[in-house]
Amino acid sequence: MAVHRVTFLVFDGIKMLDVSGPAEVFTEANTLGARYALHYVSPSGRPVRTSIGTLLPADAAAAELHADTLVVPGADLLVTAPIPPELTDAVRHLRARSGRLVSICTGSFVLAAAGLLSGRRATTHWRHAPLLARAHPEVRVEPDSLFVEDRDVFTSAGVTAGIDLALSLVERDHGAGLAREVARNLVMFMQRPGGQSQFSAPLRVRAPRPPVLRAVIDLIAAQPALEHSTDSLAALAAVSPRHLTRLFNAELGTTPGKFVEQVRLDHAKALLDAGHGVAETARAAGFGSPETLRRTFQARLGVSPGQYRDRFATTRPQPHRPSSSVEAEAHGHAVKRSGSAAFQSAAQDSGGSMSSWPGSSQS
Repeated sequence: MAVHRVTFLVFDGIKMLDVSGPAEVFTEANTLGARYALHYVSPSGRPVRTSIGTLLPADAAAAELHADTLVVPGADLLVTAPIPPELTDAVRHLRARSGRLVSICTGSFVLAAAGLLSGRRATTHWRHAPLLARAHPEVRVEPDSLFVEDRDVFTSAGVTAGIDLALSLVERDHGAGLAREVARNLVMFMQRPGGQSQFSAPLRVRAPRPPVLRAVIDLIAAQPALEHSTDSLAALAAVSPRHLTRLFNAELGTTPGKFVEQVRLDHAKALLDAGHGVAETARAAGFGSPETLRRTFQARLGVSPGQYRDRFATTRPQPHRPSSSVEAEAHGHAVKRSGSAAFQSAAQDSGGSMSSWPGSSQS
């Protein structure tokens, strides 16, 4: 079996887990019969300072080595400052002498800046996916994916998703059996349930300029369980449904229906984080029934409400619960409040900026 050279391009500020996580996967595979040789290069060949303050030595300068798999880790500075030309030069040089190309987390910004993602599908950390899409419209960003393959270029989502991607590469190289043993030894999923949207923070937007739209979105945020069809919102705002839709698209880049669903989803996630039951959450967030909530979670997050709650409510181990009966149980009646009265209350306060959505301190 030929040795497979995995070369990490490291630089000051790299997220240490973006390097150590995938490296551990390849190293664990070696204990089971794989033959990965790991190397670390920097643009100049000098050691680099990582995100946790440790000094990471480099085996050589980028110009001195080649790679079967080239891995570009992420760093916080890649989304806050211009990417150094020496870093994009190094990745272009290594790319010309490598087989497959891999980025971890915000490492995709280096690939994009070097022109290596043009016309390709890619992902990055959920928090920075909108920035990648705006800064590089030539890249087809998939914000919910844990990792994306486009021909011989692989990009992963945030931080630990790089471990998932490394395991997938091991499976490609050595088959599912060896990859499964690596996953077992490292106590990780072969395939993590759901996409990275389940980890995302609640929606935050700038307060829109038109006062009537501010009042509408404040109402939705304050009372997600109310009737919020486009027609009803337009009637309360005293504008036509078409005009309201134009305002949403111009100010928020979405439709009223999608905005309402996102606010309700964020509210539901916050209620589940706080330990509320699925039926109670469905009512309070405006989904009407546990089944509607379940379908929305599956479609948007790739997991059920019960699974989401068990993963994010606490770090303490949870007792096993049969999900079907729990998630199907309904309790009581939905909170009822006059839409007109709520709208008038929101309109009176609409001059301020809406800094957060329901489900954080308000839930």
